[in-house]
Formats: sequence, structure tokens, C-alpha cells
Amino acid sequence: MPEILVVGSVAFDSVETPFGKAEEVLGGSATYFSTSASFFTGVNLVAVVGEDFPDAHITSLSKKGINIGGLRKVPGKTFRWKGYYGYDLNQAHTLETHLNVFSSFNPEVPEEYKDVPFVFLANIDPELQMKVLEQVRKPRFVACDTMNFWIEGKPEALKELLKKVDLFVINEGEARELSGEASLVKAAKAILGYGPKTLIVKRGEYGALMFSGGSVFSSPAYPLEEVFDPTGAGDTFAGGLMGYLAATGELSEDNIRKAIIFGSVMASFNVEAFSLERLDTLTLPEIKSRYSEFKQLTHFEDI
Repeated sequence: MPEILVVGSVAFDSVETPFGKAEEVLGGSATYFSTSASFFTGVNLVAVVGEDFPDAHITSLSKKGINIGGLRKVPGKTFRWKGYYGYDLNQAHTLETHLNVFSSFNPEVPEEYKDVPFVFLANIDPELQMKVLEQVRKPRFVACDTMNFWIEGKPEALKELLKKVDLFVINEGEARELSGEASLVKAAKAILGYGPKTLIVKRGEYGALMFSGGSVFSSPAYPLEEVFDPTGAGDTFAGGLMGYLAATGELSEDNIRKAIIFGSVMASFNVEAFSLERLDTLTLPEIKSRYSEFKQLTHFEDI
């Protein structure tokens, strides 16, 4: 079965929303991505944690079928993020960020990961993302994420990276900032000009947009009665999307559209509880059932 290489953060999060709070729970971009993708295919994780990171968490990741041979435990403390959400759950407010051992993260791809066909570069310094690409051998499909911090701090490095990327996944605020365009359609055109073949713009509770060549695809978000914690939803979305693509091995536009729906399905489950609580109890039948519900959401007859 084709596999995925993901490079990103494994962290502890402390989160408060209008519906509750959680302290020092497992988080990080690579954690959410890996857990989501592991429902579809094998995942090879490259990340760093501190000596305070419990072995129980490592065992839990491994039991999900995630290869943790690239997860390094080093002296120091694990990356920590603390934040809150108001009733606008699309907007996270950061209270504290302690990079700790992540501040000196220098990703080294193990030899056995270097021929993995699908690569996802989670939200880290674009110079480190480029370093990862220099270590892998002829990946079939490369996708990456970023954030406003890197758009503002290292825009040229990010644009160099995008020349080597098949799929770029960002949110709508980041798309506007990177392109300098208020219109998402104009923003997408500008970003595709930097090099990626396909752009997906995440729009939180409003779904996602895909731009590829001259075509546009719009996917809704699943209408949930309760959303407890949107932390990691974007990474869970990317994990479901990439997991499905790797599992099927088909990179046509039609299949990427299906993958977006699977990504949306995974994100919709993730936000139903804090941290990985919902993903830890999730089953494949539940995933397939919600995928079918997504199809019904947008089904209509021709005139």
C-alpha cells in the first residue's frame, strides 16, 4: 500500500472554547495529520518531542499504524501552545507559544522513508520544508501547508518551495495575505502562478475551495449541531485528503475532489471533541456513512 511521509509538530495544547477547556492535551500539526491519514494508509512521521513526552502517547500513535521511527525524543520540553476560541470558532486566539525543543528542529528523514511516494509538509519553516524535499527521492505527490507567520517572515523562501509542490493547502486569510488580493478567485490565480498545480483554500465552517488550472470546486462543511474544539481541524482535513489520495493512488481532478470530501469528513469528526478524543473512537463505517451524507448535502437533479 502506498504510504505518506509527514513532517511537522507534535505538541501539547491547552485550549478553551465556549463549550469547555482542555489542559496539556496531545496536539500538533503532524499529530492530527497522521492520526487522520492513518485511517486510509500507512503514515511515516518525522517530528521532535522533549523528554517530558509520555511513552504512552508514542505507543498510542504506533498502535494507529503510524511509523514513529522518525519521531525523536531529545533533552528539553515539548512544544506547547495555549489559546482560546470565542463564538467565532474560525478564529483561534493565541495566549502562549513555547517552542521549546521545536525551536531547534532540524528534520532528518530516515533512510527507509526516503522513497515514500506521498509527502506532506506540515506547517513549519519553509526552509525546513525545502530541506525535507532535498532528502526524499522522487516523490510522486508533494503537498504542503503554511501559516501567516511564514508568509510574513519568509515569503521568498515560501515561494521557492511552491515551485516544487503539487498541492498547496491554506486558509482564506492566508491566501489573501500571500497574494495581496481580496478576491479569493484572484488570490488563487496569483498563488497558482507561484508554482503549485492545485490550491485548496480552507474556509472553516464554510467548507473549502479547490482551484486547479481553469476549474473551481466548492465543498461544503458538514453541518454539526455541536462543535467543541476546532483545533487541528485543518491538519485533520489534510490528513484525510492525503490519506485517501495515497490509498487510491489516483491523482485525477475527480479523485482529488473525492479526497477533499474525505478530508472534510475527518475534520467534521475532529471538532466534535477536544484533542484526539473523537478520532480515537472513530471507525471506518462512521467515516463512510458521513461521506454518503456529504454526497446528499449537495445532490440535485439536472433541469
